[in-house]
Amino acid sequence: MLDSALELVRLQENGDLTAVEIAEKALASVRDTQDSINAFTHVAAEQAIEAARRVDAKRAAGEPLGILAGVPVAVKDVLCTNDMPTTCSSRMLKDFRPPYDATVVSKLREADAVIIGKTNMDEFAMGASTETSAFGLTRNPWDTNRTPGGSSGGAAACVAAGSVPLSLGTDTGGSIRQPAAFCGITGMKPTYGRVSRYGLVAFASSLDQVGPMAWSVPDVALLLEAIAGFEPRDSTSLNQFVPKYTDVLQSSDLRGLRIGVLSETAETAGIDPAIMDVVNEAAKVFQSQGAEIIEVNLPHSKYWVPTYYVIAPCEASSNLSRYDGAHYGHRTDSIDMHSPDGPLVSAYCRSREEGFGSEVKRRIMVGTYALSEGYTDKYYNQALKVRRLIKGDFDAAFSQVDLLLGPVTPSTAFPLGDKIDDPLQMYLCDLFTVGANLAGLPAISLPGGSDSAGLPIGIQLQAPALEESRLLFAANAFQTATDHHQKRPSH
Repeated sequence: MLDSALELVRLQENGDLTAVEIAEKALASVRDTQDSINAFTHVAAEQAIEAARRVDAKRAAGEPLGILAGVPVAVKDVLCTNDMPTTCSSRMLKDFRPPYDATVVSKLREADAVIIGKTNMDEFAMGASTETSAFGLTRNPWDTNRTPGGSSGGAAACVAAGSVPLSLGTDTGGSIRQPAAFCGITGMKPTYGRVSRYGLVAFASSLDQVGPMAWSVPDVALLLEAIAGFEPRDSTSLNQFVPKYTDVLQSSDLRGLRIGVLSETAETAGIDPAIMDVVNEAAKVFQSQGAEIIEVNLPHSKYWVPTYYVIAPCEASSNLSRYDGAHYGHRTDSIDMHSPDGPLVSAYCRSREEGFGSEVKRRIMVGTYALSEGYTDKYYNQALKVRRLIKGDFDAAFSQVDLLLGPVTPSTAFPLGDKIDDPLQMYLCDLFTVGANLAGLPAISLPGGSDSAGLPIGIQLQAPALEESRLLFAANAFQTATDHHQKRPSH
């Protein structure tokens, strides 16, 4: 399996493998798993082999190489790529080829990574199961009758299936961490603004963040190191020094580190007892490494989901208003010339009706309603006020502790079709993850154990803003003491 980026770099440096050989192995694995997993919307075979040849040529010539030289990477299909389609897994953008690369894609190319293709996702990143994709659902490599999570389900599944060691996802309310937990891999949402959003097709602009996914913390640190940094074309990008994240992983001594455990989590309705068992065991592991475990309280945590599901649809309604069949995106072939609203409005309406799936339409309608005259103060502005209170809860907690430990999801990967017709149950998948997005904080999902059926269970660590180094240090210490991240699907 292609399961370690750092090992692939080392093998190339030692002359044991070439970048072309690695790319061929990755493409063969994609071919072997695509029918059963459906992790990719587009496979860039020719571009990948050509990129690998360039890496081998640079190595042969003794030229400097980037930190991801020859490493296969998959990119979520919500990030612009100038040499392959960017569809957001939607009919609305099925023929869209951007004229530019997203900043993170440019950084991958500068680091000499080999981009294998674009991964499947919930349409416009709206979903928690990768079942709303116009390209068909993605399956979990641990059990192909179950969801890989979402919206970055393809990004998680292609790593779990052994096709690539690294992938890029996006996280608006848990869309990196939840599929990472369901697929038994490591996934990180950085601080809002730490990684540029330039070239990311927006869902909810104040919440979206690009982040790395891999089997292990060292690989996540390596990918984060490659993609983080200031982007002057992005008004939300933070002009802050980017540490060498791989350098913080040298020790597993956690003495002096204070880790908070949320007191209200165990009483959460509907949480699988196996999830809490894994979280409690993780606390004992951290304790054995010298960390102090402290019980903390986030008083407004019960408002995370309702606050998120007002703000995110409002921003989605605004961002998706540009898709009207006139500027770009799907345009209907059926225009009602006799519509009482006129042919132009008819074209707009039919283009959007045909181009968007049901979940996207649902969120547009909710957001448009909450932003409509007479309701903005009642819903959207109230949600913004609660968001400030939620951020205050985290600030207060981090005055007492250095990190927060808790679950990622209320359950393990659920069967495909189980929640797709029940939006409220699907939204509750974000119960433990949306808080970090509302507060703009970094968070990481780590494999922490498994349930009685052998399905992976994730644990979550959260840190103060811009403390990715602290997060990675503690997460790596956990993986040094456990082997959960070394387990692989049997399929």
